[in-house]
Amino acid sequence: MNELTLPSPDEYAEFYAVYIERAQARSDVAAALAQQIDEIESALGTLTDEQALFRDAPQEWSIKEVMGHLNDAERVFSYRLLRVSRNDSTPLPGFEPNDYVREAGFDNHPFQDLLQEFEHLRRANILAINNMTDEATLRRGTASGNIISVRALICIMVGHADDHMTSLQEKYLPGLK
Repeated sequence: MNELTLPSPDEYAEFYAVYIERAQARSDVAAALAQQIDEIESALGTLTDEQALFRDAPQEWSIKEVMGHLNDAERVFSYRLLRVSRNDSTPLPGFEPNDYVREAGFDNHPFQDLLQEFEHLRRANILAINNMTDEATLRRGTASGNIISVRALICIMVGHADDHMTSLQEKYLPGLK
């Protein structure tokens, strides 16, 4: 891939617009993929397992659950990225994040493992994305009943992580001090 061009609104469902906007706010979306590894480590890397059990409110996810959700979403988005970039036109199903978090039991996982998992998943995605042709980034498929392009998926990966990190920094991390 030479340089990632930003997607147009007809390349993703409206509910992804907030993630696309967050990604567009970055000067270089492709560089942001790697930067987020360091940003997450810097913001969360010193938390203990006990601190990572913190919830902003009783019905909210814990920090561990947010991190586990980021890992689940990274996997789902990367699978979509693979299928669509390979010109596979098979419609891909959606997923229910609350169900995934509930079933995963992330609060029982070592927090450092969750952080390391994100790094490994993201680094694998960076390699895959860097080796895509420009043509592949323009391909479109269907996920969750909506059109999605590869370049939109790349932006969604960045915007999704930014969205959750902003929430953690604004609502969760101040509660730990």
